[in-house]
Amino acid sequence: MSDARKAFAIYAITRHGIGIATRLLTGLPGADLYVSEKLFATAPPGARKLPLPMGPLLADTFAAYECHVFVISIGAVVRMVAPLLVNKKVDPAVLCVDDAARFSICVLSGHVGRGNQYTERTAAILGAIAVVTTASDALGTLTVDILGRDLGWVLDDMDRNVTRGCAAVVNAAPVLFVQETGEPSWWPGDRPLPAGVRYATTLDGVDPKAWEILLIASDRDLTKTHPAHFENAVVYRPKSLVVGLGCDRGATLEMVERGVDSMLATQGLSAKSVKELATIDTKADEPAMLALAERRGWLLRTFTAEELDGTPGIENPSETVKRFVGTRGVAEPAALRAAGAEKLLVAKQTYTEDGAGRWMTLAVARIPFQKRSDGPGGSHVKEAHHG
Repeated sequence: MSDARKAFAIYAITRHGIGIATRLLTGLPGADLYVSEKLFATAPPGARKLPLPMGPLLADTFAAYECHVFVISIGAVVRMVAPLLVNKKVDPAVLCVDDAARFSICVLSGHVGRGNQYTERTAAILGAIAVVTTASDALGTLTVDILGRDLGWVLDDMDRNVTRGCAAVVNAAPVLFVQETGEPSWWPGDRPLPAGVRYATTLDGVDPKAWEILLIASDRDLTKTHPAHFENAVVYRPKSLVVGLGCDRGATLEMVERGVDSMLATQGLSAKSVKELATIDTKADEPAMLALAERRGWLLRTFTAEELDGTPGIENPSETVKRFVGTRGVAEPAALRAAGAEKLLVAKQTYTEDGAGRWMTLAVARIPFQKRSDGPGGSHVKEAHHG
């Protein structure tokens, strides 16, 4: 969803509907309320006029909000929004509430658009019954297309194998979740895994043909290391990597970006799993680093020379670097310290380009996440195969 979108639009065209919408405003701060022009005199302060028929207004507002709440019948709403639909990647959530506020019903974009969450929230405000019809939510099983989203995980490819994965999970087919990295809280630790789903922490010994589908949380390029597994998998990218970075003053954004991407690709790592860049505090105002962090949505974290020099695990210390900046290294200790890791995933690399006149150093550390236990949420695969 676009960051430029506003959160909620509420539409009411009856007297009862206006009363319900007014109650919703108390629980959805910042929502915009659109009220039929004929009843506008009874609308609460701040409401906006809703001309009827409302099709022309919806053509303007539909893409401007994350969620549309209609206190209007589902049939009418479906006919109005149908011409505005694009696909589930971009369509906003659409909810309907009946004129007696008995039900809050998710009509569109239940998963990717967070419609199911908004439905539950709206129902809680009104004391209504939430009606959610997506199979995974109704059954209380994994939601394959948005798994880990609240933790910052993203799908490697939103279209690849996702529909197959959803079907496998809701039908309780044999599914193996392989977690190479990422937070353990993708599934509640006090709940058993859904029927059919097993858990492993490595692809070693896994027969990809023995499972209906694999769900893999990894920061690696599996097309190189495990092509057969990749073909039968939905791949998630947790934010698990920290790139330590040092560069000459005045390096361009384009060179720094190419350097980071080249290093990650060479090392078989996904840029989608990068959480942050880390460097020395004297580079906190380096334009290329700031611009790259903003462009990619990465944090930029800095440390003093003393902090970096005292970091255990530096593999390529340099007394020359220390004479110039006060620490035996920048990229390596910055990556280690920001990740909270004891060992580097990628030791210091250097990068430059013909005619650039600038050099950069790069290193990578992986965040050491806690492992899931063999408790109620476990259902591990000890020998990583189905059987």
